[in-house]
Amino acid sequence: MLDSNTQAQLASYFERISQPIELIASLDDSAGAADIRELVTEIAAIAPDKISARFDGTFERRPSFQITRVGHDMGVHFAALPMGHEFTSLLLALLWAGGHPPKVEPEVLEQIKAIDGDFAFDTFMSLTCHNCPDVVQAMNLMAVFNPRIRAVAIDGGLFQKEVEDRQIMAVPSVFLNGQPFGNGRMEVGEILAKIDTGAARREAAKLNEKAPYDVLIIGGGPAGAAAAVYAARKGIRTGIVAERFGGQTMDTLGIENFVSVLETEGPKFAAALEAHVRHYGVDIITLQRVARLEAAAQPGGYASVVLDNGAVLKARSVILATGARWRNINVPGEHEYRTKGVAYCPHCDGPLFKGKDVAVIGGGNSGVEAAIDLAGLVKSVTLLEFADQLRADAVLVDKLRSMPNVTIHTDAQTLEVIGDGQKMNGLRYKDRVGGAEHKLDLAGVFVQIGLVPNTEFLKGTLELSKFGEIIIDAKCHTSLPGVFAAGDVTTVPYKQIIIAAGEGSKAALSAFDYLIRTPAPAAA
Repeated sequence: MLDSNTQAQLASYFERISQPIELIASLDDSAGAADIRELVTEIAAIAPDKISARFDGTFERRPSFQITRVGHDMGVHFAALPMGHEFTSLLLALLWAGGHPPKVEPEVLEQIKAIDGDFAFDTFMSLTCHNCPDVVQAMNLMAVFNPRIRAVAIDGGLFQKEVEDRQIMAVPSVFLNGQPFGNGRMEVGEILAKIDTGAARREAAKLNEKAPYDVLIIGGGPAGAAAAVYAARKGIRTGIVAERFGGQTMDTLGIENFVSVLETEGPKFAAALEAHVRHYGVDIITLQRVARLEAAAQPGGYASVVLDNGAVLKARSVILATGARWRNINVPGEHEYRTKGVAYCPHCDGPLFKGKDVAVIGGGNSGVEAAIDLAGLVKSVTLLEFADQLRADAVLVDKLRSMPNVTIHTDAQTLEVIGDGQKMNGLRYKDRVGGAEHKLDLAGVFVQIGLVPNTEFLKGTLELSKFGEIIIDAKCHTSLPGVFAAGDVTTVPYKQIIIAAGEGSKAALSAFDYLIRTPAPAAA
């Protein structure tokens, strides 16, 4: 199961274990159970003085195994063979249970320990999902440090019947005490905010006490990160406020066109961005949504950034780098069946549709790449493109056309996602040339039709294009003095990571130029 190199690396990591841990497997006679037995046995053999294994577990979900400290009953369970993207989740759970401290702020650990109540989390994931480990690791962290929290990471492919019974059609999908809790990537702070009722009020009070910034950046993607680095290097007080750090790169599996980085994965790239920003002492505020921007009353004065929780942050200059999100097809049934057959991430959710018929809407690079990826997993892929031809690169189109289980329809207008009230089971589309309507029987549809700028909170505040993008000039100035913008949220063409980073750098330089040329107010 574990090759010699992996075993050697684990042996090195296990030196950090200071308290003995125990792996308790609850098995059946399935092939998955045999794999779990082999993995548990090999892990225990690497550090027998620190890790022991038992195979007499009585956990109700089989096959599975529990990670706990000897003499304790920690609620960390894997109903999975945690390899692939989840191998790091396994390693971290072992280290945390063995007494190695996690890399989180002390106040986060104190908040976890203080939570009152019984919480049983079931996280359905797939081993190819790059969004799932964040959720699994957050749940495991809470289960290690609070004995009343239980966390089970469940491989949907291993428990297919349960996935079908619960009608789970997207991962990660989390249930709390048997009821739906959340879908998609979630960080530990987001989870805590949902179960700790006083968290928002306490956080707002803390944020209101922050001193004004010279430059405050809204958004933590490549544009925001680059702006923060360039601003902080000027020696001015710099802050970032964002819902999450990394932006869309957190949902990107492979990055192969950022110059000087031959290839990497989105979450790794995002982690590198954050590390670079933290190196310069930037004040990073995450898990916060901006409600509105209030312009300064006078040139050089303080703008106000009002958050959803009521907190207000002040800054002499603001850089808007809120990026964009997946565009919806906006047809009946799309919202109703989101995560119930309607999906947006083929890498994450593709394995849930193994052996089934799916469609991809969109004939650009993202749509064609999604169809190619899915064709290797599912029974068939039907690609629908509104235009009269595919818009993807020729090499991708050629690859797609060579695949025997792919059907392509151009001039196809999606009309409706169809379902039975619980999950989608098809869609209707119209031939834009002949006018005929067609129905496809499908288990899922993946929407890949581009991006929408995140500017809803700015409407009526500054000048936007007809597409909702922030209108900027060559130096990233917006229509408001002291307010700049960068990246995918702006009118700059070609929405690429490297372009967003360059624009963020430019915006920071323009903000610094504004600060040194505009007198500061006498008081905040």
